[in-house]
Amino acid sequence: MWNPDTYLAFADHRGRPFVDLLARVAVVQPRRVVDLGCGPGNLTETLARRWPGAELEAWDSSPEMVTAAQERGIAAQLGAIEDWQPRPDTDVVVANASLQWVPRHRDLLVRWAGQLSAGAWIAFQVPGNFDAPSHQAVREVARREPFAEPLRDMPWREPDQVGTPVEYAELLTDAGCAVDAWEGTYVHQLSGETPVLDWITGTALTQVKSRLSEEAWQQYRRAIIPLLAQAYPARADGTTFFPFRRVFVVARVR
Repeated sequence: MWNPDTYLAFADHRGRPFVDLLARVAVVQPRRVVDLGCGPGNLTETLARRWPGAELEAWDSSPEMVTAAQERGIAAQLGAIEDWQPRPDTDVVVANASLQWVPRHRDLLVRWAGQLSAGAWIAFQVPGNFDAPSHQAVREVARREPFAEPLRDMPWREPDQVGTPVEYAELLTDAGCAVDAWEGTYVHQLSGETPVLDWITGTALTQVKSRLSEEAWQQYRRAIIPLLAQAYPARADGTTFFPFRRVFVVARVR
């Protein structure tokens, strides 16, 4: 279960990569713009403002996120990304921090490149931090008792869950696209008592929390706090620096 309010607690930080990604999409008057993994719709709104004449299509697999997006006036619909099929007038497909949840997303990208019309754009960014100390701490605590059994078959996302910029560039170039791929590390300046825990609670720990009782979840939180504090120490001024690597790809169908 996704919590839109928890996710939006870092809306400004999470929105920066989206802005950087869309800055590379050079289309003026697209007919249909699709946001796959639209979340609570706060970033989808910017697509509507940038291309007011486009038909806006938004998908998310979380009922809570779809409801939050609809409350913003976005005609979001519930559905898995892998089930989405482009309509003939689709000119822009955006997937912001969502394809990492789709194990076979590389196959999807190739399929979309073959289905979209010439001149259409595919733009996505995925986290490239699954080997970061934050994720290592998540897995380490999950191996402890009393969490090991309820989290035994967790589908942990390994570093190779997402590709490198070169891998995606080769994949989509071979699929007939002109590709712009790059990576970058955002050093987020966070504040609060447990800022990194608060951040990953809205994303990486979503499935962990869903498998634990409330009591076990609070135990898990207490167990991971010192690991995160050691990996991401707070400065004397109360600021915590949280590096976050991301991979970006913008491809245009030839």
